[in-house]
Amino acid sequence: MITFEHVSITYPDARRPVLDDVSFEIAEGDLCLVIGATGSGKSTLLGAINGLVPHFTGGTLSGRVVVDGRDTARFRPRELADVVGYVGQDPLRGFVTDVVEDEIAYGMEQLGIAPAAMRKRVEETLDLMGIADLRSRPLVELSGGQQQRVAIAAVLAARPEVLVLDEPTSALDPTAAQDVLSAITTLVHEVALTVVLAEHRLERVMHAADTIAWITPAGTVDLGLPADVLARSTITPPLAALARELGWDRVPLSVREARRRVLADDIRPPVVAEPAPVHGEPVLVASGIDVRYGDLVAVRSVDLELRAGEVTTLLGRNGCGKSSLLWALQGALTHAGEVRVDGRDPAGLPAAQARRLVTLVPQTAADLLYAPSVGEECELADRESAAAPGTTAGLLRRLGVDVEPSRDPRDLSEGQRLALVLAIQLSAEPPVLLLDEPTRGLDYSAKADLTAIVRELAAAGMAVLISTHDVEFAAGVGRRTLLMADGELIAEGTTLDLLASSVAYAPQLAKVFAPSPVLTAADLAGVSR
Repeated sequence: MITFEHVSITYPDARRPVLDDVSFEIAEGDLCLVIGATGSGKSTLLGAINGLVPHFTGGTLSGRVVVDGRDTARFRPRELADVVGYVGQDPLRGFVTDVVEDEIAYGMEQLGIAPAAMRKRVEETLDLMGIADLRSRPLVELSGGQQQRVAIAAVLAARPEVLVLDEPTSALDPTAAQDVLSAITTLVHEVALTVVLAEHRLERVMHAADTIAWITPAGTVDLGLPADVLARSTITPPLAALARELGWDRVPLSVREARRRVLADDIRPPVVAEPAPVHGEPVLVASGIDVRYGDLVAVRSVDLELRAGEVTTLLGRNGCGKSSLLWALQGALTHAGEVRVDGRDPAGLPAAQARRLVTLVPQTAADLLYAPSVGEECELADRESAAAPGTTAGLLRRLGVDVEPSRDPRDLSEGQRLALVLAIQLSAEPPVLLLDEPTRGLDYSAKADLTAIVRELAAAGMAVLISTHDVEFAAGVGRRTLLMADGELIAEGTTLDLLASSVAYAPQLAKVFAPSPVLTAADLAGVSR
């Protein structure tokens, strides 16, 4: 179905090709998982399948990419639309209508599908993706996760033979992600849909993959069976980290497989102690926070304290009000109730002063990028934050992103752009840092670097609140966790206690070793084997 023949892709002014002499085939009806480090070329590989690369992105492509007999060098994306459906990392940028139902119908209209057939497909797709209740909602009012599900639905409704997805679960909570992936795998198995999917959170999808294509640091592609590729790749999802920690020769692909191996080998994890409580003073105190959008109550009567030196994670399903709460705490969103940081309300201060009290990295990181190059963004951040020259650039490298200062931020991958904004915001060194889905687009190595940076900031006295759907990241980054539902905080406790006792939000190793409270591979130091 998809063939790459000695494909090399090089962008203008790049030091080397993003993909270098790549050859492989993806069979019809396979689910191929594309993995690699942040900025390794996953989006480039996906874009080459439907002709976005090089017709839209530019650059030089040598070799051939053939999809269902069509050479993508001779067929532009619009001429491949009946064969290849594509969903990018940022769904909002791809929408062309205003309302959910219209967006799902739009692609079919362009393909000339009869109205009766369109209506039937719209209803089926709404149910398949679990978004029937959103049919009349404006797209701009949806949460990031809801927008992502609509984008996938709009492509699926056109019934393509190949579905290309760039991080389809990055903005979804664990339950919603499982629903989306279940719908996709059903189509793979029932109608032989060919799916090529790039993802950083491999724990969500690797058990369903037929093959894995690893983009190596050299720009080559290593394609093979999932367990084989994961055993030799530098990408280490939790179960791969577990296999390496315990010296297993095979990487288990599911919790069930790992749990059976643990029981068979009689592996007994050590007792994991609760982390010591943080006794820092409350830096941010919020009381009675209400956020409303017309008749919709997004946040309801939230009381919250963030202490100096403590990292707190905020979990909850898509649309439960997490982002609205963060924007209210930052002072950029009209709300009822009171927020105080060092005795001052951020909402009553000029933006530059408010940022020195509370700074927020939003889900759509590109909204905070204005300069024409990465280097200028970093220099501007250093000046605005009164930081030493090179501070922001150094933070960016620590996050695992090393790009030319002359690169346009718009040409970076989603993960690279997010890392750039995170570095810019961290340069201000405010007492309170709010992060909204900071790991979206980051590989495991970059997330480990982010964890180290967040912990260093907390050790220096900063209060950090992280809204995230990434339970594996939450398991390792903070001591305290909050759970939100329908605009209210419904649970609070230590991360170890709350995640280990959860079904929906438990990390993989917690499920493998249940009822023992294990969250990460680091908890297995000194394990009895």
